[in-house]
Amino acid sequence: MPDSRLDVATIRDYFTGLQDRIIGELEGVEGQPFLRDAWDRPQGGGGISRLIEDGKVFERGGVNFSHVMGEQMPASATAHRPELAGRRWQAMGVSLVLHPRNPYCPTAHMNVRFFVAEKEDEQPVWWFGGGMDLTPYYGFEEDARHFHRTCRDTLAPFGSDVHARYKKWCDDYFFLKHRNEARGVGGIFFDDLSEGDFDRCFALTRAVGDSFTAAYLPLIARRRDIAFGERERDFQAYRRGRYVEFNLVWDRGTLFGLQSGGRTESILMSLPPIVKWRYSWQPEAGSAEARLYSDFLPRRDWI
Repeated sequence: MPDSRLDVATIRDYFTGLQDRIIGELEGVEGQPFLRDAWDRPQGGGGISRLIEDGKVFERGGVNFSHVMGEQMPASATAHRPELAGRRWQAMGVSLVLHPRNPYCPTAHMNVRFFVAEKEDEQPVWWFGGGMDLTPYYGFEEDARHFHRTCRDTLAPFGSDVHARYKKWCDDYFFLKHRNEARGVGGIFFDDLSEGDFDRCFALTRAVGDSFTAAYLPLIARRRDIAFGERERDFQAYRRGRYVEFNLVWDRGTLFGLQSGGRTESILMSLPPIVKWRYSWQPEAGSAEARLYSDFLPRRDWI
């Protein structure tokens, strides 16, 4: 029998409301509206993409809602969870990436999502996932501490050990194995969340989604007016290349979206507009660029 606690409509309403609330705050920062692009998926479901390009604050940013479904699980999911093979499924959530124009402002990512797979005469398999992480180009310790404190305080009501576990998960996940290098300064990450009861899992996911702007927007307010030149923009473009590499090589969400027939424009919204790669480049010793590698990318306790 279906799990009576699984009120998909209520979960969907939360995600669409979250998208609207975040967009409202971001438009206040940017001073202009985000594009709204509603789309349908031929295989089932659809979504709403909210996007800005070439803004004064955000060079590229998007906050996407999607609710997609299908009769057969894609290979990226069944490899991770073989018990899902042969089940019909639904996936929904909000995913955002913000790439500011000013190199002293960090890039940020946040995602909250719900997944359920069902089969006749069997209990549904469901879980929540999500998190948020910060990717600076020029690091500021007070910014990293604020972001991580907000994550810790968000998770505190759900258990004394939850933040430490989800921080470690984030550090482990957002790591470019082929570079032996972290993508940024981390944050929190969780997946396959079904421990405890449904209400607790949904409440934890809501807490993460609701706390993102408090974790991130104060950093934009501090850094958006710092003067910068071509050197800083050049380094920002170089480090953005690491972001692209992670999303296209390692990110499970990107792979699932593409394999499940998702909307490519929305899935690849996370990629920055201006990126550079160089062969075997190293920052000048003692420079602000070198400090990112020595002081910010190595794993540490920011709180």
